[in-house]
Amino acid sequence: MGDNEELIRKCQQKSRRAFEELYKKFSPFVYGICLRYAKDRDEAQDILQDCFIKVMERIGEFKFQGSFDGWLQRMAVNESLNHLKLMWNSVQEIADDDTTEDESADIVSDMSAKELVEAISKLPDGYRTIFNMYVVEGYQHNEIAEILNIKEATSRSQLKKAREQLILIISNDYKR
Repeated sequence: MGDNEELIRKCQQKSRRAFEELYKKFSPFVYGICLRYAKDRDEAQDILQDCFIKVMERIGEFKFQGSFDGWLQRMAVNESLNHLKLMWNSVQEIADDDTTEDESADIVSDMSAKELVEAISKLPDGYRTIFNMYVVEGYQHNEIAEILNIKEATSRSQLKKAREQLILIISNDYKR
C-alpha cells in the first residue's frame, strides 16, 4: 500500500492537508463512478462532494484489511445510490416479471468508452442504476434487490428493459 497507507493514516489523524491530497489523488476515480449513476456532470459533481464528505467522516473505519480503492469504490456506489433513493421513492416499482435476461448481440463493441457512457447516461434513473450495478459494478440481482429494497425479479426486469432501451438509444444516436 505504501504511499497510500501513509496518506490514509494522516487522514485518519484528521490532517487537512492529507485529505486534500487524498481528494486530489482519488477524485477522478470516484467521479467516474458517480458519473455512471448521475444524469449529468453537475449531478455527478454533487455526488462526488457528498461522497468525500462521507469519506472524511468515515476514514477512521478503514482498517487496511482490503484495498483502499475497493473501500472507496463501495463508498462512491453507496453515496450514488443514496442520492438516487430520493428518486426511487417517487417512482412506482415496475411490474415484476420473471423474464430471464436475453443475450443481446454485442452492438457496442466498436463504440468508444465515452460514447457508451453517454448512451448509458440517457437511460432513465431506475434502468441506469440497475444497469450500472449489475454490468459495471458486478452486483448480483439478489444483492441489488437487497440494497435498493426491491424484488429480485424487479432487478432482472429493469436490467432487461435497460438493455433493450440502451440498444434503441445506440441504434438511434450512434449509427456508424
